[in-house]
Amino acid sequence: MCRIAGIISNKLSHDQRHNMVSLMCDALKHGGPDDEGIYSADDVNLTFGHRRLSIIDLTTNGHQPMTDVNRKAWITYNGEIYNYPELRSQLIKEGATFHSDTDTEVIVQAYLYWGTKAFSMLRGMFAFALYDAGKALTYLVRDTTGIKPLYYHIDGGQLSFASEVKAIKAAGITMQENPQWAIKFLAYGHIPEPYTTLNNVYSLVKGEMLCWNHQNSSAVISAYGTTARGTAITNLADAHAAIEHSLKTAVKRQLIADAPIGVFLSGGIDSSLITLLAEEQKHQDLKTVSIFFDEDAYDERAFQQKVFEQIGGEKFTHLVRQQDFNQFFPDALDAMDMPTTDGINSWFISKYAHQDGLKAVLSGIGADELFGGYPSFNRIAYIKYLRSLPNTLIKTFTNVAPDRYKRAMFLTQKHAIADYLFLRGLFTPPDIAALLNCDESQVYQALFSDEDKLNIECYNQETASWFETNLYMQNQLLRDTDIMSMNHGLEVRVPFLDEDFQQTVNSIAPQLRFAKNQPKKILITTFRNILPKAVWDRPKMGFSFPLQQWMRNHPAITDLNLYNSNKGKSIITLFNKNKIHWSKAFALYQIQRHV
Repeated sequence: MCRIAGIISNKLSHDQRHNMVSLMCDALKHGGPDDEGIYSADDVNLTFGHRRLSIIDLTTNGHQPMTDVNRKAWITYNGEIYNYPELRSQLIKEGATFHSDTDTEVIVQAYLYWGTKAFSMLRGMFAFALYDAGKALTYLVRDTTGIKPLYYHIDGGQLSFASEVKAIKAAGITMQENPQWAIKFLAYGHIPEPYTTLNNVYSLVKGEMLCWNHQNSSAVISAYGTTARGTAITNLADAHAAIEHSLKTAVKRQLIADAPIGVFLSGGIDSSLITLLAEEQKHQDLKTVSIFFDEDAYDERAFQQKVFEQIGGEKFTHLVRQQDFNQFFPDALDAMDMPTTDGINSWFISKYAHQDGLKAVLSGIGADELFGGYPSFNRIAYIKYLRSLPNTLIKTFTNVAPDRYKRAMFLTQKHAIADYLFLRGLFTPPDIAALLNCDESQVYQALFSDEDKLNIECYNQETASWFETNLYMQNQLLRDTDIMSMNHGLEVRVPFLDEDFQQTVNSIAPQLRFAKNQPKKILITTFRNILPKAVWDRPKMGFSFPLQQWMRNHPAITDLNLYNSNKGKSIITLFNKNKIHWSKAFALYQIQRHV
């Protein structure tokens, strides 16, 4: 797990490229505190940079950028390939020679032997740049789930890339802001891929590769391969067996590490299950990291204790209080690569995991999206009915409705993104226009352009799963988890998002996979023999902090003098009266800090 950066440009000298990549690496140091490397190929005007967080092969053999024994290809790589031992064995049988025990070198050799089809054979989370010296091609590649970030900028025959947007800005590659980022942020609560805060800086789409041709300085982006859905599973017993086998396999291979590894344990179903399955593999060596609060409504110690009783190993627990939030809130904000209404919880627990001596942890992200754990899986059925109502009636209703129902305004737009924003949106277009002092037409254009148009044929739980996976999880949960954990030099692994496990789950018939009366029922019943009843037989809580209270007690957020618009002041006034959700106040606070 590391951070990467690079520039390919025939307009810059060797020293200019080196200095700019060095600046990017400095900006990424938090995510790779163990080592730094820079490699240049002046014949093609290329410079790669790397910051290393040592997890596998802790020796200097893991130094990057790395090449193969014959120096045919170079790579700068961020991530973990969990099936690298199997791939390494295959490659050795085919004649490959290795000089390290790293998964990094396996990627290089796999490409040299199997070409770009090797990318679809990788099981893990990754983002890398690979330079093929013989063909004068460079590939930027991102994993099929989009767990690891990779941003790029193309301008005038120059390609620049980095693991974080702030690195591109730090090198002065571009400072021009995306004029629509604030609109998107206030609507979504994050900035949806492929967009960023910077103009013409994009996120490489998951499961895609950008191929840069050094001879003509051109780029072609394409999918590098998709995993076919398996034979449909329509029998409940078969579904249970498939889930159990594939999740246990995912947890086992994601525990591979040469550095200290543990598990985030919140006390919910997903983290508890990952912890218990990891315990089966690690026995007494397993370490857990948990957070608790003085506020009773958020305190999950009783549920954490139920899991503690079934595991050995060290159990690190940390009390987080209002004063801790006030002290570290500026640090959490500074850690953000781009504005978001999430991530504070990830920042804190990553901080504590680092203090506890861990370099990698397993997390329960992904189960809610796969098995229908969110309220949106039941609410989505109402969209079809609401869309049958006249727009005038919807507008009239939202003008007088309580704040939580104002999102119905999005359904006046015949656009699939409007459906998602109805389920999870933050501010409505009229409110965004008032907050940013712009025309509503600008807001609608930014959110519902034709190029983003999606087609939805039916409003069911599979559709809700697509929304939650490709919009909420992709743009918020995964991005914020990555940026906040790497800020503390910590790697977060996500077994529920293992490629093979996802394929298994997606092959299960929807009537078995989703249950209206009990969210994630099939996952619970599969592992009921190890999951404590107290953990699964309770209302969903999620990994949340008492932020409604803490932010209202934070003097900077609630200071009306900070906010420029009358609309902003009115929203903060309502927040001070506990009539507005903290995420809206937090979003406005970040907008004002950025201005």
